[in-house]
Parts: sequence; C-alpha cells; structure tokens
Amino acid sequence: MVGMSESQETIVQNTMSDLPWWKGAVIYQIYPRSFRDTNGDGIGDLRGVLEGLDHIASLGVDGIWISPFFTSPMADYGYDVADFCGVDPVFGTLEDFDAVVEKEIGRASCRERV
Repeated sequence: MVGMSESQETIVQNTMSDLPWWKGAVIYQIYPRSFRDTNGDGIGDLRGVLEGLDHIASLGVDGIWISPFFTSPMADYGYDVADFCGVDPVFGTLEDFDAVVEKEIGRASCRERV
C-alpha cells in the first residue's frame, strides 16, 4: 500500500482479515431504470442488468445491490413499493429477476471454490 511501512501494511492486512467479508467488500449499486435498456422503451430493465453482470464482475466487485424494481405506482421511481414480491412490468418479470439471481449465485459459488 502506497505510503505505508511494511509493519503498517501487515497491521492493515491482519485487521482486514478479521472483519466479516462485507466490511471490506466493494459493492456495486445498480439502478435498473438507467442501467441498460434491452427492449427499446427507454427504461433500463432486469434483462439489461443480466447482460451487464459480466462487466460488473470484471471490475472486481464483491457484490451487487439492485435498487428497487418492485411493483410500484412509480410516484417515487420505485421506492414507493406496492408489492414486495412482484416485479414492476416496466423492469421485466420475476423470471428475469430469477435469471439475475441464478447468474450471481453461480458466480459466487465459483469464487468460493477458488
């Protein structure tokens, strides 16, 4: 690490290794509405999220956080959730979300084996 002595680097590395994984993780937040549009309606969607996962992984991130895509009246761009179990049709379907989860679970399983 730039500007640190060898003993300082050792202290930082030991401290980091004692922390839960998420305390030192890099999390990439995805706002689906503006991330990637796959159906040409001008609004990003879950299929766009799925298509972008390889690029996000190439950045070396440890996890993703997807902003709300639940069924919503969209008065607050999805933060006014009407159904926590549904996907708003503007973003796709529950099957699209399942595909995102399956891809990320597969990626996480590969990381755990390395």
